[in-house]
Amino acid sequence: MSLDALLTTSPPTSTTNRVLYVIACGSPLARRVGRLVELAQHAGWEVCVVTTPDGAKFVDQPALARQTGYPVRSHYKNPGDPDVLPPADAMIVCPATVNTVTKWAAGIADTLPLGLLVEAQGRGVPLVAVPFTNAAMAAHPAFRTALGRLSEWGVTVLFGDHVVPLHPPGSAERHLPAFPWETVVAALPEPSAATSAA
Repeated sequence: MSLDALLTTSPPTSTTNRVLYVIACGSPLARRVGRLVELAQHAGWEVCVVTTPDGAKFVDQPALARQTGYPVRSHYKNPGDPDVLPPADAMIVCPATVNTVTKWAAGIADTLPLGLLVEAQGRGVPLVAVPFTNAAMAAHPAFRTALGRLSEWGVTVLFGDHVVPLHPPGSAERHLPAFPWETVVAALPEPSAATSAA
């Protein structure tokens, strides 16, 4: 099915699988988010991909639409437009950038992904954040404070050398092959345990 067809037809309807939103931010790691989609699908999730505006520059939107059966969304819809994605039972932000993490913790909702996350947190939807950034960016106090706040508020935060060691600025590409996608998927709740807040 073409991307144009996906955008003009009703989304598939699932009666068994819980829905996971995979939110990808602007990072080289986002180019490999299809692997996360694949593993989550194998774990029993119905997956939709949402990206930040910068994240959209990294992903292959037509390929992800074919893989998931849903268009990749990056922006708020226009008033009156129908929803093209089913409600989420859980969300995972991977890769999560310093920008998205700090804005999210501050309650800023100036992009579609942030709006979804802020609302989902208020509705009790299970959330997982997986930052992927360099050592210089991660050293900013606001980022560390934001991670602490999100964790205190019930977000599962996967961060640290036990997950992904920080890398020097400009070296992200060299660290992509070793990214532990299986560990990320293991942090999600069981699909049968996730409860829709819709």
